[in-house]
Amino acid sequence: MKLTNTCRTALTVSKRIHKPSLATTTRNLSSSDKSKHHVPTSFATQCATLYHPSPKANRGLAPPIYFGSTFTLDDADHGARLHDKKEAAFTDEDGFVYSRWGSPTNEACARQIAALEGVREHGGTMLFGSGMSGITSALMSVLKAGDHAVFPYTVYGGTHEFLKEFAVHWGVEIDFIDGAGKQGPEAYRAAFRDNTKVVYCETPANPTCRITDLRGVGRVVDESFGKRENNPNRPWVMVDGTFATPYHQRSLDIPGVDVSIHSCTKYLGGHSDILAGSVSSNSPEFCHGLAKVQKLITAPLNPMDSYLLMRGIRTLDVRMQRHGENALKVAQMLEDHPLVDKTFYPGLPSHPDNTGDDQCLVADAFRSGRDYAEDVSTMPQTYGGMIAFIVKGEGDVALERAKRVCEGLRVVNLAVSLGSVESLVEHPASMTHAMIPREDRLAGGLDDGLIRISVGIERASDLVEDLKSSLDRVMESEVQERVA
Repeated sequence: MKLTNTCRTALTVSKRIHKPSLATTTRNLSSSDKSKHHVPTSFATQCATLYHPSPKANRGLAPPIYFGSTFTLDDADHGARLHDKKEAAFTDEDGFVYSRWGSPTNEACARQIAALEGVREHGGTMLFGSGMSGITSALMSVLKAGDHAVFPYTVYGGTHEFLKEFAVHWGVEIDFIDGAGKQGPEAYRAAFRDNTKVVYCETPANPTCRITDLRGVGRVVDESFGKRENNPNRPWVMVDGTFATPYHQRSLDIPGVDVSIHSCTKYLGGHSDILAGSVSSNSPEFCHGLAKVQKLITAPLNPMDSYLLMRGIRTLDVRMQRHGENALKVAQMLEDHPLVDKTFYPGLPSHPDNTGDDQCLVADAFRSGRDYAEDVSTMPQTYGGMIAFIVKGEGDVALERAKRVCEGLRVVNLAVSLGSVESLVEHPASMTHAMIPREDRLAGGLDDGLIRISVGIERASDLVEDLKSSLDRVMESEVQERVA
C-alpha cells in the first residue's frame, strides 16, 4: 500500500513528537535509583510518573507523611527478600514493600510509642485503626479454639462484646472475675486452668477507676505456670492501660506483664480527631503473631492518622499534668455534693485502692511522668483525668437522675470517648456499657447511677461550677416535682 503525502507528513510529525528520549537526565525516584529511569517526554507518561523532591528534603524538622501504598524495589532479589521475611513489628534495612505490611509514617509513630513504653531491643509496637482493632488483634494472635482466657468484670464494653459475640463462638472459653484491689491477683489465680492462654487486665478500670495489682498478677502467673523462658506455653498477660498512659504506668516494666495496649484515640492522640490503637511487647514471638494478624485480618493505622498521633504525643506530658490537676479539684467538689453517693478518683483518700501504706496500689500506678527519684521534689503528683461518681438512688431512680445530670451540663460535653483536651461526660449504663447484661455490669461495680467524666484542660473553676450547677438543678427540680 502506498502512503499519501498527507500520511507521510503525519508519521514524520508523530515520530518527532513521540520519539523516545535518550537524555541522560533522570527523575529523582530515590537516592539509590537515579540512573535507572529516563525523564519521560510523552504527555501520558509524564502524567503517570511520580516525581520526588531533592534527597535533602528529608531534613525537615517534622517527619513527612508517606501516603504510598507500595514501594520501589532495587531489583527482583530485593522483592524476594522482602516477601520472604518473617513478619515483625518494625522493618529492617531492606525497607518497605507494601503498606498493609508497614509504612514509614506508621513506623515512625510506633517507634515513638515504643520509647514511651520502654520497649527493649527485640520487642516492638504496632499501630492499628482503633483501640478495639488493637485489642482484638492481640487476642486473635494468641487464642484458638479450646483455649481459655480470664478477664475482669469491668473490662471495656467493646472488649466484652467481642468476647461474647465472637470469641466464644470460635471455641474460646472465657471467665470474668473481680480483679480489682489487693485481692485481685488471687481472684485471677482461682480462675486459672491448664488451658489458660490469656490473663487480661484493665487498669485503671473503665469506668470505676479501680486499680489492678499488676505486680501481683504477674507473680501469680509466674507461680502457677512458670516464667516464659521456662514455659513457652505460659499465658500471655495483657494490660489495657488507656486511662493511665505511659505517663503514669509503664506496664512492660512490671515483671510478668507481656503486652501493653492503649486506645490512642484517647490521651495519646488527645484531640478527638483520630481513631488509633497501639499494642507493644518485648516478645519477638508475640510481635510476629500480631504482625501476621495485622497483615491478613486487620490493618495498620493510616499515614495521616499516624502523623496526627505523633503530633498529639508531643504534648502528652504537659496535658497529663493539667488533666490531673483539674480532675482533683472536680473530684473534691463531687465528693462533698449532697446528691453524690460515691466518688471514685484515685487521688482521693476515700478511693478503695488509695490505702496510703507501702503497698498502696494507687501510689504504684501513677508515676506522673517521673523518671528519677529526685523528680518527686520538682514534679507534682497527679492521678489522671478520669473520675466516676454515683448519684444517690436505686434502680430507675438513679438511672434517670444520672441521665439528667449529664444532659444538664453546659461546659462539659455529653459524648463518649475520653482523654481529649475538652471535658466529656457519659452515662455507662445507657451508653458505653449498655451491651453488658445488667447483672454483669453491677457485678463489676457499674451502678445504674454511675457517671464517668473525662476531665479536660479547661479552666478548673469552669468545670467545677458546671458540674455543681447541673447537680443542684436536678435536686431543685425534684423538690419542685414533689411539691407539685
